[in-house]
Amino acid sequence: MALQDFTKCCKDSGVLMVVKCQKENSALKDCLTSYYKDPAFYEECKMEYLKEREEFKRTGIPTKKKLQKLPTSM
Repeated sequence: MALQDFTKCCKDSGVLMVVKCQKENSALKDCLTSYYKDPAFYEECKMEYLKEREEFKRTGIPTKKKLQKLPTSM
């Protein structure tokens, strides 16, 4: 919800968002910081990274390249 509130405030405030959206910006920062400090989230990210690294070592193809849609030939 913090991201949606911040986005709405920025859209509504235009160039004055720096002044008008401080409360929403603080809420967004607090939300993001809570993820950085969460050990379960850290472990989840670590396991995902290790899985992708192992796949890259095995195939030599980065995950991002695999996710791109291959062109079809006609």
